[in-house]
Amino acid sequence: MQPQHSSRNPHELYYLNMQRAREKMEKLEKGTKRRLRVCVATCNRADYSKLAPIMFGIKAHSDVFDLEVVVLGSHLIDDYGNTFRMIEQDEFDIGSKLHTIVRGEDEAAMVESVGLALVKLPDVLQRLSPDVLIVHGDRFDALALATAAALMNIRILHLEGGEVSGTIDDSIRHAISKLAHYHACCTRSAERHLIAMCEDHSRILLAGCPSYDKLLSAHKREDYADIIKAWLGDNVKEQDYIVALQHPVTTDIKNSIKIYDLMLDALISFNKKTLILFPNIDAGSKEMVRVMRKKGIEQHPNFRAVKHVPFEQFIQLVAHAGCMIGNSSCGVREAGAFGTPVINLGSRQTGRETGENVLHVRDADTHNKIYHALELQFGKRYPCSKIYGDGNAVPRILKFLQAIDLDEPLQKTFCFPPVKECISQDIDHILETQSALAVDLGGTNLRVAIVSMTGKIMKKYTQANPKTYEERIALILSMCKEALKDAVHLNCRILGVGVSTGGRVNPQEGVVLHSTKLIQEWSSVDIRSPISDTLHLPVWVDNDGNCAALAERKFGHGKGVENFVAIITGTGIGGGIVQHNELIHGSTFCAAELGHIMVSLDGPECLCGSRGCIEAYASGMALQRETKRLHDEDLLIVEGLSVKNEEPVNAIHLINAARLGNTKAESVLKTAGTALGVGIVNILHTVNPSLVILSGVLASHYEQPVQQVIRQRALSSAQGIQVMTSDLDEPALLGAASMVLDYSTRRTY
Repeated sequence: MQPQHSSRNPHELYYLNMQRAREKMEKLEKGTKRRLRVCVATCNRADYSKLAPIMFGIKAHSDVFDLEVVVLGSHLIDDYGNTFRMIEQDEFDIGSKLHTIVRGEDEAAMVESVGLALVKLPDVLQRLSPDVLIVHGDRFDALALATAAALMNIRILHLEGGEVSGTIDDSIRHAISKLAHYHACCTRSAERHLIAMCEDHSRILLAGCPSYDKLLSAHKREDYADIIKAWLGDNVKEQDYIVALQHPVTTDIKNSIKIYDLMLDALISFNKKTLILFPNIDAGSKEMVRVMRKKGIEQHPNFRAVKHVPFEQFIQLVAHAGCMIGNSSCGVREAGAFGTPVINLGSRQTGRETGENVLHVRDADTHNKIYHALELQFGKRYPCSKIYGDGNAVPRILKFLQAIDLDEPLQKTFCFPPVKECISQDIDHILETQSALAVDLGGTNLRVAIVSMTGKIMKKYTQANPKTYEERIALILSMCKEALKDAVHLNCRILGVGVSTGGRVNPQEGVVLHSTKLIQEWSSVDIRSPISDTLHLPVWVDNDGNCAALAERKFGHGKGVENFVAIITGTGIGGGIVQHNELIHGSTFCAAELGHIMVSLDGPECLCGSRGCIEAYASGMALQRETKRLHDEDLLIVEGLSVKNEEPVNAIHLINAARLGNTKAESVLKTAGTALGVGIVNILHTVNPSLVILSGVLASHYEQPVQQVIRQRALSSAQGIQVMTSDLDEPALLGAASMVLDYSTRRTY
């Protein structure tokens, strides 16, 4: 039998064979996914600090990505340090160097620079033919990059879109966002802004700032003192110098120069060693340099004027500075991760989210204002803030890049209102659970838990509470570090740390002022700083009784109740008072010490040193004392109850004895319940809540006696107030977590 195609002419056979060959090649290509060709374009020293961690990540995954690097802008100008050299020192192959800056440092020069870049970029982008171009931020150079790539049908990933700073940078940043196809933003607010700008939510990644990946791991270098000496001199100590970095505001150049002049005068008067960096290349920078040279800053003994500091060293200098001043985004972003005090001058960054370390001097119109700001900020330390990232941005961005489907239509779509509810897209587009680390410092045990936004305890850790301060802090840090590692596997994003502890606490400073005798060596202790400095997380601290009230307000019976009192009955007696939905702390943080309300003038001695306190009657310690007394007098054991040899007796034995008909035990519990009830009557007559919540291990045993005392002894107007037993198993941990979950997600700036 002859083949069916034997009658076809040679031309038909040729095209048939070619078609079969193409089909075979397509099948082979589908079987082996090609590398994603990623072009990273960097314009200046600032954007390289954000792009470099991503570039290193791409380079480390050469089996998945093919990296091309384009350098343009001020990187290639001698007056700005020829910073392209640091890219070469990082061993990146620079595929193209484009001289795109038209000198003049005024508005017209900026426009001409954009035009020059648009003339030169098409040839480069056509030659490189990237699948994705990564563009950072809000510079005019980046606008040229995004414009060229969008017109040439190249997919754009924009970093740090959606942020607000308050200058022309906003307009440029938002314009780049509209040109970009994908977004990796730093904060939840930025994510929401992008959604409000009608960007497709499925193409927005809440990644955090890439520079945080490097600075959170690198700023604890042991050689920081050598770096300080290298840049500022041998006699300069940690936190005894200033870093100054002021850029022009292109929409108000005249005022920018005036503020710069006043800042230099204030720094000269303040008389501290200062590392001052030259301004960027924006319009107005030439005039600012003239002001600096006119004042002789480059020759002044207190100043070291430099064009560029390598990012790794700059991290050290900012982290250990006594203060940072100017209007650089580094001050409102990276410096917060170290708790470094910052003075932000003028309007250039006033729209950005900041931690409490930033003091704004928006109308910096006098030398005295800036000098006074230096007096207020210099030498202070603040809690570490992770508003802009948690150190895991690069892995998220690499995953996001890998997920890009090159077969999807290139034309971007806009999601016009109504806007979808804000749901964070993250690694593999899986929602990370917003969570808190909760620490409960009890008299016996130290506990740490990962708690989700809904109050679910994802994982809990328990250790015996050490006796000394050093051991206790070390154990807290060790347990928290373990929890942070587990949080990654549990897909939890830790927003901060909440600490519940006994004693009198100043929650504003995160300091335990006086502790109970149950927790030794725990007075005048700053808990916040060591935890925040080590974990790079914001930390909240409060009394365990207050935490019980906060837990009820967020997760328990107090949810939606405007005025209530929570009383925790455990080893001691504590509590918290919520009035008009706010926790009451008092002028010296002594409010709601409910366990030390006196119900008798000559009652048993209390651990506080007084007599007749509720705690001396109704706490676990008090019941244990009475149980031991009955046991020693052979009045505890009844039929059905036994105590093993050498077994320590406790409140449970007393409760069981009372249930089995031991009248002596019943009398002790009745006295305890009456004492607690009388104390609560005093509370009702003082703050008149609508609800009393009893929590803790003894709560269920006290609910009925307390209600009975209220009916007998309270004013008729207070007798109808409801008393309930808490449904929460871990009020101290949940309350500690609620401080984080409430404030870190509703923070306003």
